[in-house]
Order: sequence, then structure tokens, then C-alpha cells
Amino acid sequence: MRVLVIGSGGREHALLIGLSRDPQVTELHVAPGNAGTGAIASNHAVDVSSDEAVVALAAKVAADLVVIGPEVPLVLGVADALRGAGFATFGPSAAAARIEGSKAFAKDVMTAAGVRTARSEVVDSAANLDAALDRFGPTWVVKDDGLAAGKGVVVTPDRAKARDHAAELLETGHPVLLESFLDGPEVSLFCLVDGETVVPLIPAQDHKRVGDGDVGPNTGGMGAYTPLPWLPAGAVDEIVAEVVKPVAAELVRRGVPFSGLLYAGLAMGADGPAVVEFNCRFGDPETQAVLSLLKSPLGQALYATATGTLADLPTLEWSDGAAVTVVLAAENYPGKPRAGDTITGAQGDGVLHAGTAFSDDGAIVSAGGRVLAVVGTGVDLAAARADAYERLASIKLPGSHFRSDIGKAAQEGRISIPSGE
Repeated sequence: MRVLVIGSGGREHALLIGLSRDPQVTELHVAPGNAGTGAIASNHAVDVSSDEAVVALAAKVAADLVVIGPEVPLVLGVADALRGAGFATFGPSAAAARIEGSKAFAKDVMTAAGVRTARSEVVDSAANLDAALDRFGPTWVVKDDGLAAGKGVVVTPDRAKARDHAAELLETGHPVLLESFLDGPEVSLFCLVDGETVVPLIPAQDHKRVGDGDVGPNTGGMGAYTPLPWLPAGAVDEIVAEVVKPVAAELVRRGVPFSGLLYAGLAMGADGPAVVEFNCRFGDPETQAVLSLLKSPLGQALYATATGTLADLPTLEWSDGAAVTVVLAAENYPGKPRAGDTITGAQGDGVLHAGTAFSDDGAIVSAGGRVLAVVGTGVDLAAARADAYERLASIKLPGSHFRSDIGKAAQEGRISIPSGE
């Protein structure tokens, strides 16, 4: 099976590594890829937001399966163009990808499906902002209603900060979504979805804030770990039954069935799981940790999803133990990152490239905000954390930063679900 992966980040590098372990995968291509993906796949410099360019590349490499990693080409309808050209494609249609592309659409779907989520209100005019803010708080959640790569969200007890963020979004023409605050630790659950068939992967937890102790602005994710020792047995089944299956069924009812990876970001509160957000693709950096523990052939699972045969897929098998992903970010991230710095030590198992490129003299240099994702594995969370940080210690990038506490609270037993008492 010849597989073409669309994207350039750590998620795509992780997908390629997983696919390379599938005995049925014979050839790997990636567009555009990065300085790390070229070691296991052929990189192709293609504009992934152009459906014509992606379809032409799929034809050129005679792809048996196309896997779309990022949200932007999905929201723009690249999967539709590929399917229209006859290619088996892992990734939802543009209509179904609105579950991520429009938070207002996602709220409407959840309401119709009876899925628990935060109370919300869309604000599209500065004239209505103050009155709307008065209906929320004392912790305000302010989101860009469109795609924001995880950085369009402000969660704050400071009304002035909430207002400033909302006003900035409105000034740039972006509608604002205000939400009530959901308590409880967050869970990321990836599910393969083919219409109403849902196959969950193992749950993970992302670390969104830039600094240790969950301080500073939100990012696209500074690290993740899996599994979750604090999550009760049966919680994944509960999430699938109460959240994912009802949403998948509602999308089918609307005539926009989902095919691909549906990511549910949830707050585990006293009343059960409540949806924080849906994404229409694998999440980054959770993918790096989750796929490192997958024993079943990844290509066959993605192909079954893409061809409508997910119900026939054998039960997924997972390695014992734990995995931790730590993101090495460029100076100034999540602001405008410094780029072009030489990276040393960025080779070897467990080092996944995200924002990297080759300089004119062939050196690996930084080319994005989140530059590398380092994955450690071990018999438990403590061992996986130690493995990840040991690998990270050998990598040098001027001005770079990372969190030193990925998975630490879970390792120390400091995470719990609020009780209903």
C-alpha cells in the first residue's frame, strides 16, 4: 500500500513512523513534510491548501491511501476533492470538518445530540460585547469561533483581559464565542469514525499553557501523556456512548457523515464528561504519545476508516506502559517564533520533527513555533517521563524552551475528578 500523508508537523511525523511499521505499507510520501520526515518518506513541496495540487500529487505517486493531518486542508475541502478523484482518503469532508472549523456549528450539533457542553454565546459585534460578558464569569472563556491552532483561547478570571481578547478578535473580523467555564481535568480522546461506527484510541492529556504549573498563554500544546492513571475504568466507554456516538449519529442524520479521526476534548467534571471542543483530525502533541503505544497496524486501521469498513477492523492492541511527549519550542513561542537557528542532536528514536527545515548548507534549522516533539516510553509514567527528558537533554537549540512538568501531576497522584458532593 502506497500512502501519502498531508502535513508538515510532529503529528505527521508520528503518523509516518506508525505507518512505516505496518507490513502492508510499502511506500510513504509526505507533503510538504519537514527535515525529519525525509528519513522515512519522500518529501514533496506542495501547497496542501490547494485541492488541485494535492490531487495531482496523489495521482503522481499512485497513492492507495491519502491521510490528511492538519485541519486547514480539511476545512477547505481537500478530502472532498481527493474522494472525487477516486482516492481512498482518511479525513472528513468540508461539511463534516465544520465540527472544528465552526465552534457555533459544533455547539448546534451537540445541542441536537443531547451532549453535555459549556453554555455559550456568539458575539459578532463590539456593541454587544459588554452585555454578553456580563452573562458569563467569574472565569471567562473567550474563543475565536474559527480555526486558531489552539492559540485563540483565553481562560481568565480577569474580566478586562477577557474583554481585551474578545475586542481584538472582533477588530480583526473574527466572531467571538463566549463559554461558561467547565471544571475538572481535561481528557483528549481520539476516535476513528466511519459514519456511526466509532473505535476509540487510548486517552491522553495535553498541556496547553506555555509554562510549568499551567501558567502563561495557551499554545498549540506543550506536551502530552498517555494513559491517564487517574481516569476511572469505563470512562472511555462512557465518553464514546454519551459524546462521540451521539455526535456521529447527528452528523449522519444531517447528511454530513464523518469519516476520519474525531477528537473530543473533554472536561471530566462531577456530572460526567462535558465537551470543551471537537477537532476533525489527530491532535498534536497527543498523537505522538498515543501512536507510540499502538501495536496494531496503523495503515490498515486508517484504510478501513477511509473505505467504510471500520466495523470489520480487529480490536486495536496496545503496548503496556506509558508514553510522554515533550515539545521543544522556539524562542518567543507562542508569540512570533525565532526561526533559522541550527539544531543539534535532533536525530534518533523518539525525536519527532515539527517546525524544522534544512538550511542551504544542509543543517537542520528551526522553522516554526513548536520545533520538535520528544517521546519517551516506559513501564509507567515516571519511567516514560525520565526517558523523554533524557532524550531532550541531548538536543540544543538557541533560545528554546520546554515544560519540565509534562505528566508530573498525574505521576504524583495530584489529578482527580471533582466529586458531586
